[in-house]
Amino acid sequence: MAEGTYDLVVVGAGPGGYVAAIRAAQLGMRVACVDRQYLGGTCLNVGCIPSKALLDSTERLYEAKTKLAHHGINLAGISVDLPAMLDRKDQVVKQLTSGVGYLFKKNKIDSWIAAGRIVAPDTVELKSAQGAQVLKTKRILIATGSAPVELPGLPFDGKQVIDSTNALSLPQAPKKLLVVGAGYIGLEMGSVWNRLGSEVLVLEFTDSILPLMDSELAGMLQRMLEKQGMKFQFGAAAQKATIKEGKVRVAWKSGERTGEEVADAVLVATGRRPVTDCLGLKETGVATDPKGFVKIDDRFTTNVPGIWAIGDVVGGLMLAHKAEEEGIAAVEIMAGMAGHVNYRTIPGVVYTHPELATVGLTEAEARKEGHEVRVGKFPMSANGRAKSIDETEGVVKIVGDAKSDRLLGVQILSAHASDMIAECVMAMEMAASVEDIARTTHAHPTLPEAVKEAAMATEKRAIHI
Repeated sequence: MAEGTYDLVVVGAGPGGYVAAIRAAQLGMRVACVDRQYLGGTCLNVGCIPSKALLDSTERLYEAKTKLAHHGINLAGISVDLPAMLDRKDQVVKQLTSGVGYLFKKNKIDSWIAAGRIVAPDTVELKSAQGAQVLKTKRILIATGSAPVELPGLPFDGKQVIDSTNALSLPQAPKKLLVVGAGYIGLEMGSVWNRLGSEVLVLEFTDSILPLMDSELAGMLQRMLEKQGMKFQFGAAAQKATIKEGKVRVAWKSGERTGEEVADAVLVATGRRPVTDCLGLKETGVATDPKGFVKIDDRFTTNVPGIWAIGDVVGGLMLAHKAEEEGIAAVEIMAGMAGHVNYRTIPGVVYTHPELATVGLTEAEARKEGHEVRVGKFPMSANGRAKSIDETEGVVKIVGDAKSDRLLGVQILSAHASDMIAECVMAMEMAASVEDIARTTHAHPTLPEAVKEAAMATEKRAIHI
């Protein structure tokens, strides 16, 4: 193979891109990976990882203030060193992004921090401060991810009208923070700054938080967040932000009513858009939909032979683990293998406290699809482990098909729900029945016992309620 010619060039080094590059290298391909900003993409640098680091730090603060006395641990003079907290977050990011660089070297993957532009199905042009370079390749995989959506009347200024990236590094807690959007990003970052002392008001266009999740559990989570100090206003659309005398004034409309909220900062968290800027898609003929997402078939190929795409840039669930699975499947298909992603078993998690995790169909979705359902619920307040660790808020809800007993979906509102959902994902992937979970021995005392009890509750035979 001639110098500079690759089997695969991956454009984008986020979870989808770097995982695809590593899997391709494992399969014997010569691989290059290009990213305009950094290895690890949004997730590792300004998304999943730093936000969870801050969520963990502030959750410990909240526990110290509200729960430790109940355990007989009395703390006096609790204070927050915000620069130290942010530095810890940055160190976590540095460790993980450095790890990606190590994995690239281990798997002999060439990488560049440069703007990649597709100029032909076999050519990627790189531009950086060091100059221009051309990579020749047999295949190109687009994995450029997504970026926050900017509302027309609320343009980002990075200081007072901010996106999720800016919200990770505020120099101090705003006295009042207005969050536009009650999706997982808005709730998570709202939680962080609420715990750090900000008065947080969430403005949401729909009539509930997390409109795509189970309405019953979302409602329960909302009430828990309100107890923690967050406030919500529903059915209201943010119209325009005006900065005056150091404050942000946000005009909103709700039906025929209008109003204004005054805050020190406004976090706009109303969704994400595909990143295709300067990628050369139009020139190379790669088709996109009206919202700018790259169109692909069920084998992750675009309409241009030799060009593939995965992750946020193709739409669907905008989740790092979804992008990873698509990246692995795409390169395995390139190698002649049977790559596949089961989109019905991709879990979603909201990392508030407690967490809300879900996989498969909600009760409402299952009924809409025509299933006769059988639902089982088990409260965490009846779980021995939850009591022992003082985490009794929440419930496990299992949705099964009443005729076949097939497991259709699981929703968990609980501390450590992100860990508990894993067995449910595995069960659905293996086409398990609800009875399979009910008959599976769970260690005692553990939080996942609540999953077993919820499965038993579908037939009204839960033991501890």
